[in-house]
This record gives sequence, structure tokens and C-alpha cells, in this order.
Amino acid sequence: MPVHFSPAEMSARKARLLAAMAEARLDGLLLFAQESMYWLTGYDTFGFCFFQCLYVGADGRVALLTRSADLRQAQRTSNIADIRIWKDAGDAEPTRDCAALLVDLGAKGRLGVEYDSYGLTAFHGRRLDAALAGRFELADASRLVPRLRVTKSTEEIACVREAARLSDLADAAAVAATRAGADEGDILAAQHNAIFSAGGDYPGNEFIIGSGGDALLCRYKSGRRKLDANDQITLEFAGVWRHYHAAIMRTHVIGAPRPLHRAYHAAAKEALLACEAEFRPGRTAGDVYAAHARVFDAHGLSRHRLNACGYSLGAKFTPSWMDPPMFYENNDWVIAQNQVYFAHMILMDSSSETALCLGRTYLVGPTVAEALNAPDLDLVIKAG
Repeated sequence: MPVHFSPAEMSARKARLLAAMAEARLDGLLLFAQESMYWLTGYDTFGFCFFQCLYVGADGRVALLTRSADLRQAQRTSNIADIRIWKDAGDAEPTRDCAALLVDLGAKGRLGVEYDSYGLTAFHGRRLDAALAGRFELADASRLVPRLRVTKSTEEIACVREAARLSDLADAAAVAATRAGADEGDILAAQHNAIFSAGGDYPGNEFIIGSGGDALLCRYKSGRRKLDANDQITLEFAGVWRHYHAAIMRTHVIGAPRPLHRAYHAAAKEALLACEAEFRPGRTAGDVYAAHARVFDAHGLSRHRLNACGYSLGAKFTPSWMDPPMFYENNDWVIAQNQVYFAHMILMDSSSETALCLGRTYLVGPTVAEALNAPDLDLVIKAG
């Protein structure tokens, strides 16, 4: 499988990274986030559950240190020419191999490290620091590549649009499968079938599905139930294409809606559109959150809303499809054109066990945002 993007695209990404490294005064960079490796080289694996490191020098040299199980993975999915293997053994210490790699490559000076990464555990992080102590000056560069990835290229936007198309297919499949007596497992299967049969990928985290009282949950959990004649079901899912995500979140009603369902849906739709109006260049992530809070609080729903209302989306790997920045109070991240964001309006009323969620994905344009999926924001009501 070749790299999914053109050579010109990959060269442009590398040039952006080298410029950012120069600005940060880095002589080299140690990448541990799988998203960073994928973005820069196309390398596609879940092998980051073991130690692996991609070195990028200020001179543009790139080298990967990984396990033998990922050698061919890197050869077939990436543009990395220099691939080194650390050997699985009783006395294996891959951070020592990493230090030896850097010496062999002639690395020197100030090295950035992606410490805030699922690919670098605290266990290996401590050993990495020890192995490199006295040889290099280490700096936390965890935010460097994620900040570059927020703004999408033309080729990336094409992937996001395809992911959005797949998300709408999954949305339609879920609506068609939702009815009194339906099993949550069948609804979940219908969503995944719609995505996989159209060429999509696994998501960065499990789809969220919960009905009855579990419709108030914001995370996946094990266990299924069948829908009652009067019920509610919350779904949060994403279409995924080449690891790029486009998410949707909705609560559907089975049977007669409660008055709270209708009232909460009206508030959620108003809040979502208020956030949508903030998705324009020059506004901040904090402004988006403030719009969400302003609308819900005006409806007297402050105790039922969350302290965040969305985040950036892009090419992500397990355990989460969420990318920074996140929309929360006083986040000064400045929104710019060609950025992709998911806004979710979540109301969870524990006292009445009423849930109402509404969310979709947006592309920031020159002046306004484009909704990429879920064009119909009406409350879905299925017969009991």
C-alpha cells in the first residue's frame, strides 16, 4: 500500500515541520505520536503500543526505530528509507538503541521530544531521559506537530469530506435501524457496515451508543439492551477515511417524546448554530465555548451541560479521535481557515434521566464555516 498522499504533499508537510523546528531552535525531533508519524511519512500502524521512535533532523534526515513486526509495515505504508530494528529479548532496552541511533546519525544539540503521547509511556520516558542525559539538551515538543496538523491541506480536506460522507451513511443506517424492540448491537452493526462497506476505516475510539438511562453516558461501555416502546438513544460516531474523522452526535427518541426532549433539542440546536457562527478566522476556541455556555445558561440548563463542547478533528489513531484544540473556557487558540472542528451540544439531565445531544463537523472557510455532515438537525422520533 503506497502513501495515500502525493509526493508534493508530503514534501510540503516536511518543509512546514522543518521550519517549525528552526523557529523552536531544535536540532532534531523525536516523534512518538503515531499521528505525527502518519502525517509526516504515511507510516500506518498500531505498533506504537510498543516503543518506537521517528527521528527528524534539522537537516531533513528521517529514521525510524521500531520492532521487527513493523518493518514491512513501515516499508509498505511510508516513505521512510532508513528503518532500524530493536530486538525483542529478555535484556531488551530500546531507549539504549534509540541513543545509539542518534549517535550513529550524528545528532547533536537540542532535541525536541513528544513526551505527551500515547506512544511514549512514563516507563519508557524515564529511560529515554536517562539514556540521553549528558548527550543532548531535551525539550518538550509535544505541541509542535499537532499544531501543524490542525490546518488541513487540499488533499487532507478531500479525505475529511469523504469521511463526512461516510458519517452520513452511518447516520442514515442508525436511523433506519432504530425502532422499539431494536437491539443496540444491530444499530451499531448497521453503522459500522455502512462505513466499512464504503471503504472506510476503524475509528480512533469506539462508537458511543447508549439507550434508556445509559443515553446519558458520554463514553462507550460494554453491554447491550433492546429499545423500549418509549425510549431514547444517544449515538456519537464518526465516518473515517484514511484515518481522517468526521463526527456526528445525536439523541433519537422512540415513541412519544418527553416535553424535556423537545425543549432540550430546541436549546441544543440554538447552541450549535451559535457555535457555528464562531467558526470563522480570528475567533478563538474560547469564543466557541462561550457561545455554547451562553445559550444553555440562558435556557437555565447550566447544570446539565458539560465544561467543553468540541474539538479539532483530523487523522487520529487509538485510543481517541479527539485532536487539540478543545473548546473550553478561556482557550485562546485562534481559529483559521481550512481547520476542521466537531461541535457537540450535550445535555444530560440526571434527575429526569433525559438526554439530548446534537453535534456535527465543520470546515472553516474564509469568512464562515461549512457544515460537512448531518444537514438535518431536526429531532428524530421513531415509532414505539
